[in-house]
Amino acid sequence: MENLTQEEIQKSVSAAYDSVNLINELNLIAELSDEDKDTLYRNKEHIRIMLAKEWFFNALTEEQKNELFDICKYE
Repeated sequence: MENLTQEEIQKSVSAAYDSVNLINELNLIAELSDEDKDTLYRNKEHIRIMLAKEWFFNALTEEQKNELFDICKYE
């Protein structure tokens, strides 16, 4: 188990939301370039990896959990 401070955990949650913001921006683009598609995939994968970490998952509110699970789905 990783021993992280509350500050470190909150920084990780904030970083996940940086990914959410980027994903939302990319989802507004009608035609994604290959680079944009790769960026979208990497950011969704980052969120999936973080959700699998118990300390990260437990730090989230139910609303955040639902939002992150929803955003990292592949269409």
